Amino acid sequence: MMNIKNCIIAATLLGLSLSAQAGKWVHYSGAEGPGKGKHIVFISGDEEYRSEEGMPMMAKILSQRHGFDCTVLFSQDPLTGEIDPNNQTNIPGLFHLETADMMVLFTRFRELPDEDMKYIVEFLNSGKPVFGLRTSTHAFSYSRNPDSPYAHWSWRSSKWPGGFGKQVLGETWVNHHGIHKGESTRGVINEDEKCHPILKGVEDVWGPTDVYGIRSLPENSKVLLYGAVLKGMSPEDPPVENRKNDPMMPVAWVREYTGESGNTNRVIATTMGASVDLESEDLRRFFVNACYWGLNMENQIPASADVDYVGEYNPTFYGFNSFTKGVYPCEHELKD
Repeated sequence: MMNIKNCIIAATLLGLSLSAQAGKWVHYSGAEGPGKGKHIVFISGDEEYRSEEGMPMMAKILSQRHGFDCTVLFSQDPLTGEIDPNNQTNIPGLFHLETADMMVLFTRFRELPDEDMKYIVEFLNSGKPVFGLRTSTHAFSYSRNPDSPYAHWSWRSSKWPGGFGKQVLGETWVNHHGIHKGESTRGVINEDEKCHPILKGVEDVWGPTDVYGIRSLPENSKVLLYGAVLKGMSPEDPPVENRKNDPMMPVAWVREYTGESGNTNRVIATTMGASVDLESEDLRRFFVNACYWGLNMENQIPASADVDYVGEYNPTFYGFNSFTKGVYPCEHELKD
């Protein structure tokens, strides 16, 4: 990894006016590819599922294999600049959403300052595509500032029932349907949607996270993958033989959301996506295809999208306080 001293030196060379912010996020310029000229902003910030590892990895693939410009934002310690998934109030760089064509969100219980949250709200109102992963069903929680104009985005909101998760993605937090850290997930293609562009080249999806419970999805949702609860934590384990798989819960779906602005967003959601889930090649392929589809580029989805890692990828297993301490955003930059 790049030494933090080198990061600071690099920031200084950019000039005093930029040095205060340089290094608080990471940007990957798109190589040649269908996504050239499109900008995707990734917002990571969850305490458990290592989005701070998985999102840079996927951004590298989308930028270097498919041509998209990608910017990754992180929850951080505001004093040191270290990535700190436990900090629920500080994600620098949300203004990048002003130039974004798509937002990929993987947060949990964030309560951002109003001056930052407005960028997310304005992006949603623009009608541009949104992709929410795992804990984004409960992406926001307002306990410190219940009088915020954005408090209704909270997962417990009664004003906007279920908040962002329910109203936009289609569901809020319900429960662990499978046994947490005891029963893994096999993605099962919905035969009714097997020809959906996002499923192109997707056949074998497995992840060590458990299936989340889903009470109901909006009528305009299309379930792409169901989640078979497996008896153990190996992809070779068989499904459990009980009501958990009868019926199976949705683990990936798409829908459209029309908000108060009158603009309509294409929405993709999955309750998978932990950093270790993304070791599944076909889950990465689902992710890449979802970005093409969200951006109305489904006609350019490859038969089998290139999802090979760019550089090394050695994700940390999920768990609270299991994140690697002392890591700065610049350490996720592409290496020469």
